[in-house]
Amino acid sequence: MAEELFNNGHHVCIKFSDLTDTSASQAVQSNQFLIVTDGHGALIDPGGNMTYNALMMAMGKYFNFRKLQYILASHQDPDIVASINKWLIGTECQLYAPAIWERFIPHFCGVGNTEERIIGIPDKGMNIELGNTTIKALPAHFLHSEGNFQFYDVTSKILFSGDLGASLVSGVLASQPVTDFEMHLPAMLPFHRRYMTSNKACRLWVNMVRGLDIESIVPQHGRAFVGKAMVKRFIDWVETLECGIDLMTQDNYKIP
Repeated sequence: MAEELFNNGHHVCIKFSDLTDTSASQAVQSNQFLIVTDGHGALIDPGGNMTYNALMMAMGKYFNFRKLQYILASHQDPDIVASINKWLIGTECQLYAPAIWERFIPHFCGVGNTEERIIGIPDKGMNIELGNTTIKALPAHFLHSEGNFQFYDVTSKILFSGDLGASLVSGVLASQPVTDFEMHLPAMLPFHRRYMTSNKACRLWVNMVRGLDIESIVPQHGRAFVGKAMVKRFIDWVETLECGIDLMTQDNYKIP
């Protein structure tokens, strides 16, 4: 199912939330995102091989996949970018990915397929021009990957937050925005406690994004946080989150 997150007639953001058959494959549910602005197209975190064919077909309503200009990868995980070889073969797009993972991503590809096709995003982030708009690659290091970025679309004011904000849900629920934050926490908290690195990283991220005008935070797994009140609720929660190494004790480091 394709869900329009934003559409002003010239600029469209689409979320695909049901392209992975999680019941059959036991794979984690994941979202893929397409931004189309005045004939220019970019995919954010296109996913693995099991999503490729379905995504290629689903995006056809909005954009000819062969004209894709960019793929934006928040980090290097298989559910983020394992399908990259097929996209590089089927299109002339370039891949923006964290610079520290630039030499690892070719392991998903045939020899030579990534040559001059990967643009490394420096640790400080960067602006990516897509047509007449800008997508900001924002540092989100250690949330959860060592080199990790989120993508802020300045036109829609949507923050595509990668794994931060992820919830382990599936089916129709994944396409529905969060309406009750407290009720949503059980689907989100265990993932964040294990996959996010530390409260220090959380607080540094919060200090950065509080300066942004954000209408929605849309993670790569599960449900979105829509509206300024819900966005603020999520950011406030992240600020106090204890996770990762904050929770480690000697009990986690024992010889089996």
